Amino acid sequence: MDYLCDMTDNLQTAVFANGCFWCTEAVFQRLNGVYDVKSGYTGGFIKNPPYREVCTGRTGHAEGIRLQYDPDVISYKDLLTVFFSTHDPTTLNRQGNDVGTQYRSAIFYATDEQKQQAEDFINMLEEEKVFENPVVTEISPLETFYLAEEDHWDYYNENREQMYCKYIIDPKVNKLRQHFQTKLKPEYQS
Repeated sequence: MDYLCDMTDNLQTAVFANGCFWCTEAVFQRLNGVYDVKSGYTGGFIKNPPYREVCTGRTGHAEGIRLQYDPDVISYKDLLTVFFSTHDPTTLNRQGNDVGTQYRSAIFYATDEQKQQAEDFINMLEEEKVFENPVVTEISPLETFYLAEEDHWDYYNENREQMYCKYIIDPKVNKLRQHFQTKLKPEYQS
């Protein structure tokens, strides 16, 4: 399974897509117990898709992130909680002004346990009517994750003054800081 990160030291892999990968990366890299967050493409049907092709929506890929996490520090359920709290999982193939299948809400599970936890979490959200509309998040097996071009890596931290970062990503990071303060790495707690 070459798409998975090295699992030494008890680290596990999680892959999420919930809109622009710059946003998703910025959120998850701030969580304590989360390591090596990389932006990329998954869930499509062509090999090694370039960004410009993924943006057309014709490759079937979603913009997503692959991360390694230590389950002794942060659980997969905690990751799911952050995932569902920092985007709208009820909008099909869009997040805000970002529209297309490449911006879909999706969980790409690496293990059967992750699949079950994701299904159970969505069932809980639906039963408790957390959202006004039904959750449309796709749950699919992780097959291949292609890294995005390097200029997309760590985008928010490297481009904080860009308007997209100020108006789209800052509110997500602020929401994370407000609701998940105890889950943040120390350098992001203030």
